[in-house]
Amino acid sequence: MNLVAATFPDLTASNLGGRAMHLPADFEGLLNLVMIAFQRDQQGDVDTWLEPGRRLAAEFPTLACYELPVIGKMNPLFRRFIANGMRSGIPDPKARAATITLHLDKPAFRRSLQLPGEDSVYALLVDRKGAVHWRAEGRCSEAAAKALRERIATTR
Repeated sequence: MNLVAATFPDLTASNLGGRAMHLPADFEGLLNLVMIAFQRDQQGDVDTWLEPGRRLAAEFPTLACYELPVIGKMNPLFRRFIANGMRSGIPDPKARAATITLHLDKPAFRRSLQLPGEDSVYALLVDRKGAVHWRAEGRCSEAAAKALRERIATTR
């Protein structure tokens, strides 16, 4: 894990439950594990973070977890079509509420978070002001989950 001076950008998006959100201020946790994917076939890698995230959220009640699929800008009709397709694949209302699709300038988003590319998923620990306290790239490993837990335990 490499700590860098990255900041989660201010942006507006909607979760799959239909709630408009202003991020990072509307993240529910004091700390938030955000799992960022840039490609549809990365869902399996994101899924490796879900169970460790659930366990950590149970241990640390001030932690919330989110999936952030990042899609480039497109017209509202296509955005609605994609959201409906994703929504139909996620029947659980809690999972829908925790999935926030970002339609934005992908290179600018990556630059603000200092993410080198779109070929991997990223897990970030972010507060509601946008400060990034921890990050990892790729699938969750036992070592990454342990490092994340330690960072949550020591971040105030």
